[in-house]
Amino acid sequence: MTQSELLSLVKKRNPNEPEFIQAVDEVLLSIMPVLERHAEFRDLKLIERMTEPERLISFRVTWLDDKGHVQINRGYRVQMNSAIGPYKGGLRFHPTVTASVLKFLAFEQVFKNALTGIPMGGGKGGSDFDPKGKSNNEVMKFCQAFMGELARHIDNRTDVPAGDIGVGGREIGYLFGAYKKIKNEFSGVLTGKGIGWGGSLIRTEATGYGLVYFAENMMQTKNDSLKGKTCLVSGSGNVAQYAIEKIIHLGGKVLTASDSSGFIYDKEGITLEKLAYLKDLKDNRRGRIKEYADQYKCQFTAVHADDAFNPLWSIPADCAFPCATQNEVNAKDAANLIKNKIKLLGEGANMPTSPDAINLLIDNGVMYSPGKASNAGGVATSGLEMTQNYMGQNWTREEVDAKLVEIMKNIHDTALAAAKEYGKPGNYMVGANIAGFLKVAKAMQAQGVI
Repeated sequence: MTQSELLSLVKKRNPNEPEFIQAVDEVLLSIMPVLERHAEFRDLKLIERMTEPERLISFRVTWLDDKGHVQINRGYRVQMNSAIGPYKGGLRFHPTVTASVLKFLAFEQVFKNALTGIPMGGGKGGSDFDPKGKSNNEVMKFCQAFMGELARHIDNRTDVPAGDIGVGGREIGYLFGAYKKIKNEFSGVLTGKGIGWGGSLIRTEATGYGLVYFAENMMQTKNDSLKGKTCLVSGSGNVAQYAIEKIIHLGGKVLTASDSSGFIYDKEGITLEKLAYLKDLKDNRRGRIKEYADQYKCQFTAVHADDAFNPLWSIPADCAFPCATQNEVNAKDAANLIKNKIKLLGEGANMPTSPDAINLLIDNGVMYSPGKASNAGGVATSGLEMTQNYMGQNWTREEVDAKLVEIMKNIHDTALAAAKEYGKPGNYMVGANIAGFLKVAKAMQAQGVI
């Protein structure tokens, strides 16, 4: 089949799932040269099999709020592919969660996990439950009800969920406690656990740190570095916070951060002291980003989801790191970045750049890294947490960080090598898709038609 025929088949089988179709289309565009070189992959219909989840679980979650009222949410787990290891991928609690969103995230997760070199398959899950505005008791009740159903589908050698948007340390704690009681065992079935009860050092920081380590590797291919570079960062959650921290450590200057209400532009740069305030604001007080602007007397700009472009990406800078959500950088945003001579865009979120924007960036010589490569540090460190749980050991912060640095360099070099081999030198998107696909495809080929 041609690329358009394969995509038509996927569209027919997955109507009204735009996020999933977008993710599949991006991969198909990259891997067609591989399918042309490997007729056996076509004969085995590997891409058709990869785009079909091995299992898609949907369930009702019923719980009581603080007023004693019955609340009903929908829960999901998409177990996408287990060819190279147990399903691995986060749980997302957010009103925008749908089967399409989770399928796209699970599909991306398959290739991201393959790139880490750690034996992990791909999965994703979550619920349309919104933790914002809920009491700790309500979050606990929901997590216990959610795990009451999910527990029968996961295991530390079958499916190992982690956190994602809306699922932080608090939620992981409640979920793990519920699982432990249901199964009557203490096992590493969730990652992102607290230090002292099975968690790994650096796990919280890993996605943001890994993103910046990857970007530093990209800059080094040009005999350059992040030192002295001005950077735009979107988001203010876990990924954005630790990306900002690591950029500061490497000598860069971060000008922006954002949340769903808008963004701040700090011309003086976000310092470690200001970052500590931001972390407390978002993690503990759960406040809005405008409070940072009020505190440090800098510019706040409101942004709405239906705006034609985001003014954050119009600010002159050397590097951009979208760390908020999918499709937050559109073609207009990319044009503004290019106009301001951006050197690099590294994705911290999952699929934050639209296809048109990606093409514009690449065509104009901007170094671009897809999330499946540059934000793989989080799941890589989740894999390291799994390994520590299997072994009954705890590695030091320095040991885990050194392994993360090595993993991100290996992902970078593997993607770059694959791009060069298939005639697209320097194209990280093509390289990451091909390298991830080949690893999973060869495992599926070896294991037969199952």
